[in-house]
Amino acid sequence: MSTGMRSQESAGIATRLGSWQRRALIGLGLVVAVVAIGYALMWVRMHQPPPDDLDLSTTRLTAAGHYRATILPGSDPIPINRLHTWTLHVETPDGRPVESAQITVDGDMPQHGHGLPTRPQVTRYLGNGDYLVEGMKFQMGGWWVVDFTITADGRRDTVRFNLVLE
Repeated sequence: MSTGMRSQESAGIATRLGSWQRRALIGLGLVVAVVAIGYALMWVRMHQPPPDDLDLSTTRLTAAGHYRATILPGSDPIPINRLHTWTLHVETPDGRPVESAQITVDGDMPQHGHGLPTRPQVTRYLGNGDYLVEGMKFQMGGWWVVDFTITADGRRDTVRFNLVLE
């Protein structure tokens, strides 16, 4: 192979390598742009006030209307970054206490996309339709939702409570 052919071959490799690097940089730039746009949209979403028509009532009918539930937080105001307990009162729509229900608890911040930092549980039936909820904790102020799924007498239903913590 002559020296002239080697330098042409070397120049071709350098050109191909430069083209590959340009494509890599463009791809990296697109990834960075998409991530930046995503974070900007998340920031805007997280810093919007809760909806104006948010129902903050502490007594609500479940989604299908099988039960009426009332939350009774153990502290007023509801603390931030501190474990606390609630009482959940569950009754039929006509006011009879619901006994021996199986209840699960879940919650999240709709505008932030994250859930509770703990796994609250109903730990004890207190009588007269009252259930002890332990392990409640909110790590920041803002709009939170807490969902209770109630199963009793062959019926399963869910109720959602909205909270705005300061």
